[in-house]
Amino acid sequence: MGAPAPARAAMVAPASVAIGSDVFVEHLGEANRVLERSDRLRPGDRVVTIVSWRRALPGGAFTVVNPLPHRVQFDGTADGAEEVSVDGGRSWGKLGQLRIAGRLALAPDVTHVRWHIVSPAPAGRIAYRAIVR
Repeated sequence: MGAPAPARAAMVAPASVAIGSDVFVEHLGEANRVLERSDRLRPGDRVVTIVSWRRALPGGAFTVVNPLPHRVQFDGTADGAEEVSVDGGRSWGKLGQLRIAGRLALAPDVTHVRWHIVSPAPAGRIAYRAIVR
C-alpha cells in the first residue's frame, strides 16, 4: 500500500488572485499520457501539479510561489518559464545556474517554484512535473 498523497502545496499570490492546485498521477497509455487522480502516491510515481489562478481585478502582473512538498522532487515544466529556489525561497534562479554547498543545484534540491504572471487574462493555469520520493 502506498503512502497518502501529499497535501496540496500552499500557494502564495496577492489577495486579489485566487489560487488552487490539483495533483494527478501520470501514466503512459496506449498512445499517449494519461493523468488520473489518486488518493495514494507511491515512490517513483510521476505526478503533474496543475496550478489554477483567477483574478478578482483585471490586469496587472503578479507572482505565484509554490513550496514543494518534501516528498516530491521537481521534474520541470513544459515551457521553462519558472524560477526555482534551493534555499527555502530566499534566492531564485534557473535550475542549472543556482549553486548549493559549492556545486550546481540539481532537481532534488528544489524547495520552491515560482512564476511571474504577466497576462491580461482573467484566469489561467500553469503546471509542473514531479517525482514522488
